[in-house]
Amino acid sequence: MRKMSLLILSTLMLLGSTLLSAQATRTWVSGVGDDANPCSRTAPCKTFAGAISKTAPGGEIDALDPGGFGALTITKSITLDGGGGQVASVLVAGTNGIVVAPGPTDVVIIRNLRLDGLLGNGSNSGNAGINGIRWISGKALYIENCVIFGFNNNGIDIAKSDGGKAFVNDTVVTNNGQRGLSATDTVMNVQVTVNHSRFEGNLNGIWASDFSTFSVRDSDASGNAGNGYVVQSTSGPSDMNLSNSVASNNGNAAAYVGGGTGTSTARITGVSFFNNSSGLFVTTNGTVQSFGNNYNSGPGGPNGTGITPQ
Repeated sequence: MRKMSLLILSTLMLLGSTLLSAQATRTWVSGVGDDANPCSRTAPCKTFAGAISKTAPGGEIDALDPGGFGALTITKSITLDGGGGQVASVLVAGTNGIVVAPGPTDVVIIRNLRLDGLLGNGSNSGNAGINGIRWISGKALYIENCVIFGFNNNGIDIAKSDGGKAFVNDTVVTNNGQRGLSATDTVMNVQVTVNHSRFEGNLNGIWASDFSTFSVRDSDASGNAGNGYVVQSTSGPSDMNLSNSVASNNGNAAAYVGGGTGTSTARITGVSFFNNSSGLFVTTNGTVQSFGNNYNSGPGGPNGTGITPQ
């Protein structure tokens, strides 16, 4: 009888431990939360990092109210949702805002967040964040309705070796030290789709590099110190399909194609280039295919290639 009682007690303790360590499919964070909490709606956590360990793969972390929820490394399928009509933010210095590094079949969704790297904060710029969102592995990444600004390197940095697909929708990326959006792969093509988004006030707006294929629609790359759109490969091919989009007031070219040792191709239709130092600049190993209805108010490149009104 005593042995049976001990067995029952051990079983109950094990069951209790399992229940305590169980992960929820939906967890919550709050500006007044505590990471010691279970991350439920009535007892939310304080940070994304505190909540993700208590969230099941494929689950969702939601923000209950405005707050700064800290840097995060994502290693599984997850959705981060800052909610609508409030400021759910990630404020970082000297590190990446969100690193996305899950398994090869995992899908990550990041929506309704504001990521601030402090680059525009005067004397703080030497300790600014590195990249806003850095994607290094996984099947797919969705960035929706986000504002990303003030990072020393790139607002969105896609640097992969396993292909995959990224989708950037209704997002604003500004005031970053290098590129608003950059993508490169080392083996297989990474596919990047951009819709209704703005890349302004960076060094360069959107940059398609090795083994990357971009589809950019209804978007704006303006006011950048360098170029609006760049397609440049140093090894594997880079491609950009650009439609119904704008580049204006850039310090260099509206669109810069080529300049590397690999093949770089841009396909354009319905684009408008205004008041840039040069319009469409095509150089070594670069090719442009125009499908009409384009406008360029500035010169082409020094090699005489440009867009003429159609």
